[in-house]
Amino acid sequence: MDTTGDTQRGPGGISRPQKTALLVAKRIVEDIARRGNTVGDRLPPEHLMLEEYGVGRGTLRESLRYLELQGAITLKPGPGGGPIVQQPDGGTLAAALSLLMQFENAPFSTIMEARAAMEPSIARLAAGRMSREALEELRLNVEATREGAEGGEYFTEDSERFHALIAWGSGNVLFGYLFDALLGILAGASMGVAYPKRQRDHTCAIHEDIYRAIADRDAVAAHDLMAQHITDHHHYLKKKFRAALEQPIRWDLAW
Repeated sequence: MDTTGDTQRGPGGISRPQKTALLVAKRIVEDIARRGNTVGDRLPPEHLMLEEYGVGRGTLRESLRYLELQGAITLKPGPGGGPIVQQPDGGTLAAALSLLMQFENAPFSTIMEARAAMEPSIARLAAGRMSREALEELRLNVEATREGAEGGEYFTEDSERFHALIAWGSGNVLFGYLFDALLGILAGASMGVAYPKRQRDHTCAIHEDIYRAIADRDAVAAHDLMAQHITDHHHYLKKKFRAALEQPIRWDLAW
């Protein structure tokens, strides 16, 4: 297998040759796209893949394990098993980001700052792009969040899902995956954040306003209301749960 010219950047921008197993993994993904494989499709058996990619069994299996870790395939054991195509999700990105941030000793406030920078623009895009089906799902979420505000049992889950629906409704899948990853990092941490009834009601009210702005296709209002919402939420956390925001992000929690 020719790997000439295949390099990746290491620390300090230094180029180094990529491992053969990684190169094979990239070829497998390219072939999945070329063949038009979808979730649940089986990839060719091992003996055909060995012949196709011209590598040894150990290298091929390392490539497949790498793709399994990335969520691109699952390896089914036993007769009739083998690699099966899967759909990667935000969990892999959450793990990668949290690992990077742990090495930087970044606190959870890093995530709030990122949300403050991104979410108003995401809401602006959603106002112009969100489909009728997605708008209906957002409306139902707003109602569920208001109902959950009474008992609080599912309030946080429903509230965060509101933001995820807007991210995916923006029409930009990168925002969708980034937001899923950020929520995955937060969900894995025991930060001890709680929301009293007054705060829950405040959140519900502004969610309803943001929904109406998006449904009315008012991009400016959606942007401004989301900016206000994220700022208010950040201020609440800094006032009541500053210690939680200052906790360092840890890789082993984003799973």
